[in-house]
Amino acid sequence: MGEANTRTLDGLPTTPPPKGERADHPVAERRMARLRAPRTPRLWFEILLIAVSYWTYSLIRNAVPEQKAEALRNADWIWQAEHSLGIAVEHTVNHAVNSVTWLIVTMNYYYATLHFIVTIGVLVWLYRRHPGRYAAARLALFATTGIALIGYYFYPLAPPRLMPDGGFIDTLVNHGTWGSLASGNLASMSNQYAAMPSMHIGWSLWCGITIALLARHRWAKTLGLLYPATTLLVIVSTANHFWLDAMGGVLCLAVGFLVACVWYGAAPHRLARAAALG
Repeated sequence: MGEANTRTLDGLPTTPPPKGERADHPVAERRMARLRAPRTPRLWFEILLIAVSYWTYSLIRNAVPEQKAEALRNADWIWQAEHSLGIAVEHTVNHAVNSVTWLIVTMNYYYATLHFIVTIGVLVWLYRRHPGRYAAARLALFATTGIALIGYYFYPLAPPRLMPDGGFIDTLVNHGTWGSLASGNLASMSNQYAAMPSMHIGWSLWCGITIALLARHRWAKTLGLLYPATTLLVIVSTANHFWLDAMGGVLCLAVGFLVACVWYGAAPHRLARAAALG
C-alpha cells in the first residue's frame, strides 16, 4: 500500500513530515511570502487605509500632552545646541524672508497646503503608474509617520515662532495666512508643540526620493529633488522648525525605508513596476 499524501493550502501534494516535526512551517512560510509579495493595490482599500491612518495619526498627535514648559525648555536646548554647532541661522533667515511680503506669504501658503497635496499626489501617481512598488513605498511613508509619533510623545518641542524670548517672527500670524493648522482658530485643533521630528521634511523627502528614482523625465526628477530642498527653506523661513527638526525627519524616513526594505526584501524602486493581482 502506497504512502498516503496530504495536500497543502496551495493544493500541491506533499508527504507527511517526519515524526516529531511540525507540519505547519512550510504553510506559514508560504503565507508570509504571500503577504510580503508586492500586489496590485485595491483602490477602495487604499482610500480607506489612508483615511483611517491619517485620522489615527492626527488623533494620536493631538492627544499627546502639549507640555508647554518642557517643550520650551527643549526649544532652548536645541537653539543653544545649534549655536554650538554653528548652524543657528534660523533667526536671520526668518527676518530676511519676512521682509519680502510676497515671498513670505507664498511660503506661508506653501507650508499650509503642499504638505498634503504633493504627498497625496505622489501616492496617486504610484498607484496608477507603479502598482508593484506602491505598497512598499506606502509602507515606508507610514512607518516614517509612526516613528514621528513616538518623537512627539517623548520629546515635545516648541517651534521657533513660539519661543517668547527667541525674537522670531510668526509669519503665519503676522501676515494673516489662512488654512494652516499652526495659526488662527485652527491652532487650537492641533498640537503646537510637536515640532520634532519635522514631517514636512519627512514627507517631502519621501516624495522627492520617490519621484527622483521612478520618474522617467529629467525635469521631473529635478523637481522631485527641489521639493524637499524648498520645503526645508520654507519651514525655517516661517519659523516653524529648527534645522535639527529637519534632521529628525530625515532619520525617521531612513528608518521608514529600512522597514520597507526588510518587509519586501528590496527597496521600493527595485521592485517590479507591475505585480500580481491583489
